[in-house]
Amino acid sequence: MTDLQTAARPRRPRPKVVTLTDAAAERVREIMANAEKTYVGLRVGVKNGGCAGQEYTFAYAEEVAPLEEVVEDKGVTILIEPKAILFLIGSEIDYETTKLASKFVFRNPNQTDACGCGESVTIIPAAALDAD
Repeated sequence: MTDLQTAARPRRPRPKVVTLTDAAAERVREIMANAEKTYVGLRVGVKNGGCAGQEYTFAYAEEVAPLEEVVEDKGVTILIEPKAILFLIGSEIDYETTKLASKFVFRNPNQTDACGCGESVTIIPAAALDAD
């Protein structure tokens, strides 16, 4: 009989909170290469604001903050603010270019609504979705 407490079981790799498309990863690499100094990665978060209630945020990260989720994808380091993790689980970040604009786009399964201008969204945290 095997003692379950001492039996070593390999851990399954945790899924990434966010992933990037090739276009998004390429654009982040360009942005980081042209930044005025060296950063450890790009910080992604969610803040209250806009007509739909929340907005995605991006910022250069000089260091990894406590409790931040570090995501390495396609050669890019993304840091997820702790309060944004449940809002972003399962999201894909893309970079789209049209005749009128170039921007990062989130494909977020937790997003329930967006404003007409596309600048703000309504997001329900992943834990709340699982509780239904």
